[in-house]
Amino acid sequence: MAQVNKIPSWLTLAGDRVTVRLSKLTELNGVQLDAVSLRAPTVRDIRSAQGGAQDEEQRELNLFASLAEVGVKDLEGLALKDYTRLQTGYFRLVQDDEL
Repeated sequence: MAQVNKIPSWLTLAGDRVTVRLSKLTELNGVQLDAVSLRAPTVRDIRSAQGGAQDEEQRELNLFASLAEVGVKDLEGLALKDYTRLQTGYFRLVQDDEL
């Protein structure tokens, strides 16, 4: 039997973008928001995220901040539950449709 990849209720996929509903209002770019959108990354985005990153965690923060168009400090202020949602959204966004 094929495994069904169920999309969580807090996640919305739309072509080249994913929107993650946060568990609580969070200040991003000086505005209280209840959701964050990530655009699909390019190879350039991945390479840019590497610059200045001391480790994989920093590289991921740089990448997510760029894709969401928010500051790294804003992402560091997210609840861990919401950051995990962002990670899930990102991996759903970049996975091959055939998987």
